[in-house]
Amino acid sequence: MIRHIVLFTATDQAHIDQIIERLSVLTTIPHARRLEIARNRKTDQLGNEIDVVVYGEFESETELAAYKAHALYEESIRRVRPLRELRFAADYNVSADVRFTSTAAISQVSGQFGSTGGG
Repeated sequence: MIRHIVLFTATDQAHIDQIIERLSVLTTIPHARRLEIARNRKTDQLGNEIDVVVYGEFESETELAAYKAHALYEESIRRVRPLRELRFAADYNVSADVRFTSTAAISQVSGQFGSTGGG
């Protein structure tokens, strides 16, 4: 699975909702297993410059490439570019590129029930 993450900053805070609305066309493009567009909650203690997040999951590089080649993808670029200042994008293959993953939540849940058979 390929994860595609794009981060945007708006030229003006008043443009954030417009950026989200104009990016919403991306959700109608086939090929994505999951696609989310969200306003950054800006709760990080070290940096809150990012205004909008696009998160996508694709079965393969081929599906991601088809998504990026779609006419609506180009349309979203045309519609959003005048309203955004910065755009950062990252793509990675979950099975090949992930080096560390947290299983803390799973450990905590299983630890609550112990090895006594759970009931």
